[in-house]
Amino acid sequence: MANKLIVAPAPHVQTSQSTACIMRDVVIALMPALVVSTIVFGVDVLRVTAISVAACVVFEFLIQKFFVNGPLTISNWSAVVTGVLLAFNLPASIPWWIVVIGAFVAIAIAKMTFGGLGKNPFNPALVGRVFLLIAYPVQMTTWPMPVQGAFDALSGATPLAAVKHGAVGPDALGVQDLLLGNMPGSLGEVAALALLLGFVYLLWRRVITWHIPVTILATMALFAFFVALGTKGTENPALLWQLPLFHVLAGGAILGSVFMATDYSTSPMTVKGGVIFAVGIGVVTMLIRLWGAYPEGMSFAILMMNACVPLINKYVKPKRFGVK
Repeated sequence: MANKLIVAPAPHVQTSQSTACIMRDVVIALMPALVVSTIVFGVDVLRVTAISVAACVVFEFLIQKFFVNGPLTISNWSAVVTGVLLAFNLPASIPWWIVVIGAFVAIAIAKMTFGGLGKNPFNPALVGRVFLLIAYPVQMTTWPMPVQGAFDALSGATPLAAVKHGAVGPDALGVQDLLLGNMPGSLGEVAALALLLGFVYLLWRRVITWHIPVTILATMALFAFFVALGTKGTENPALLWQLPLFHVLAGGAILGSVFMATDYSTSPMTVKGGVIFAVGIGVVTMLIRLWGAYPEGMSFAILMMNACVPLINKYVKPKRFGVK
């Protein structure tokens, strides 16, 4: 008699959606941002994205073919999603060989070392991005100017970097500029409106829920509000809404909260746990942005809270069936 007991990684949820279907929806949700980024930075965006996706798929195929027993899983699109997200965390001008190294770290070390999709404790694309930031800081922080620069005062610096170093104030870029994204930055930092369209699509497709993204952005906004209130908020009341809005729309806030913090295998299993997870990401992000060495802290915040997920799952559990 065949053994019908199967041991598999969580989550153990029965649904009509397959992994490939979910991953394709994520790719579709990222397409508006890819289009806007290509318009802003030119064909280099497509070059970086294509190299990243191809490298991730090839590395996963080779590792499964020669080092890991079991069926090939590159058809589930998870490697494609990792490749696109990694590319979205890179500048358009980055050399191709650095993209390949980042893909290797993301797939070989952050994903396949732990057994593949569903078993990795950290978001693979963010591991690749942080590794590259530490190993190649110059190339990772050299930002190309947009085809038609909307903000000359940035002079190649991202809005977060310019504000952090006091070159400009948070009101220097208007809401329209932040939403449309004609400014220096990584591929996924320049189109807040396009990323929000992807967020709506994922909600409509029920790929993610609103709890983690909204909680992260709300936490960041509240943190920025109280910081503005405690500094120059009484002298400049407009800062009370300018600073929160700036931090929500600038940098990788929307990209990280919508497409990376919601990763199934690296986020808590319960809604309450997800809220705790999201609050932690929002607070750590703002601490790094305002007082840390880097102008952006979303990647570090998500990875730090990824490490806390097992602890959150241990102490924040749903009620057992039948228990009041």
